[in-house]
Amino acid sequence: MTDDAPVARPAVRWAVVALIAVAVVAVAFAIGRFTAFGATAAPAHPSTTSADAGFARDMQVHHTQAVLMAMEIYRKTADDELRALSYDIATTQSGQRGEMYGWLVEWGLPQASDQPLMTWMEKSGEHSHGDTSALTQEQLLGEMGMATDAQLDRLRTLEGQPADCLFLELMIRHHQGAIPMAQAVIELGDEPRVAEVAGTIVSGQSAEIDAMRDIQSRLGCSA
Repeated sequence: MTDDAPVARPAVRWAVVALIAVAVVAVAFAIGRFTAFGATAAPAHPSTTSADAGFARDMQVHHTQAVLMAMEIYRKTADDELRALSYDIATTQSGQRGEMYGWLVEWGLPQASDQPLMTWMEKSGEHSHGDTSALTQEQLLGEMGMATDAQLDRLRTLEGQPADCLFLELMIRHHQGAIPMAQAVIELGDEPRVAEVAGTIVSGQSAEIDAMRDIQSRLGCSA
């Protein structure tokens, strides 16, 4: 009995070594599979002609003018409510504009496109502006609710209640142009964060339109 014990021990040791080797191979195989799975499951970035990219570009243009107008009236209005509202518009849209810039950087896409404004919206039945290639740049900006250079110059020149009323008129129209753009990218886009920001624009700017109309009434602005 004692003579057989030394013979059994090497067999046991080799069995343990074999089990360890099999376990190491299994772990390595599993890691490789999970790594490959993660690589193939990574989502593709939006293309340069996508709704997400078009929205990010066009809304940056839109927000830039809103910030400019908001800071102009914030600087000179004597109305506390309007001053607070214009500050909120400027800071909120500055932040959103920066995030949109970052999206395009992350996606490896240029900040500008050779496509006309709002071309990406054409596939939307409800929010499309039609064939944008048939419109001039001025007409496209008007469809977006953008103020003209002459209107911006007048806003800079006016003071007091006339300036407040002109700002409210221009910003209400500006918001009315932004909301369909946000609704279109919610309908057509693929990026969850883009849709989330667009939803915030729809709800936030709709509430601001109501607030601005109340201020118009209080200040006695003509329709």
